[in-house]
Amino acid sequence: MSDANLTERQLDEGPDPVDLTDEPIQLSHRDPASDPIRRAPASRRRRIVLAAALAVGLAGAAALGTAGWRVAQQKDTRLSAPEQVAGLTRDDSERARSTADYLRSGFAADIDLDASFGTVYRDPADESRAVLLFGGTTLLWQPERDLDSLFGLMADETGRVAGLHEVPAGKLGGVMKCGTTSGDGGDFAICGWADHGSAAMAMFPGRSVDDAARLFRQIREGVQTRD
Repeated sequence: MSDANLTERQLDEGPDPVDLTDEPIQLSHRDPASDPIRRAPASRRRRIVLAAALAVGLAGAAALGTAGWRVAQQKDTRLSAPEQVAGLTRDDSERARSTADYLRSGFAADIDLDASFGTVYRDPADESRAVLLFGGTTLLWQPERDLDSLFGLMADETGRVAGLHEVPAGKLGGVMKCGTTSGDGGDFAICGWADHGSAAMAMFPGRSVDDAARLFRQIREGVQTRD
């Protein structure tokens, strides 16, 4: 028997050849898409992303809500010049009225106001420590920025405002700052406040910045009211 016949018989009697296709060989009947071990990391990442997005959204909504409430609370403000305030007496002399009107006009020229005022208060205990107060009412969206701008304009008029810093604004809120500047009579304290409904400044000759800040809060509580 030849080798050729042997080879032919072996091929005829053997099993059918394996059909190799392009499909991959699957070693398990488990569906990879449903495998909890493989799906867990993606699911966990999705939960973390959603939780973070929700937290950011809630924080943003809370901030907007707080800001909106603050604007609504402060926007309807009125300022007056009572005859007596914080132990001081309004000076109605012609000279004081002229000075107050000059300060009021200058302040109103720097900021668009619905109403403005200016007055001079004298200290019965010391005539040299008069307080020059001026300001007005309007809707301010960014009170601190506007107050800083007013101090900058004041510096152009009186010289540099040194040591400007924030001080407690008191129960009426908003922002209040004080510093020192120079005038004909030497250095004196200057303070200002701003909220969403008003802005005002005052000059305090003969007083330290700390004393001026305390007095300014008392004056504000006596001249500012809200609807």
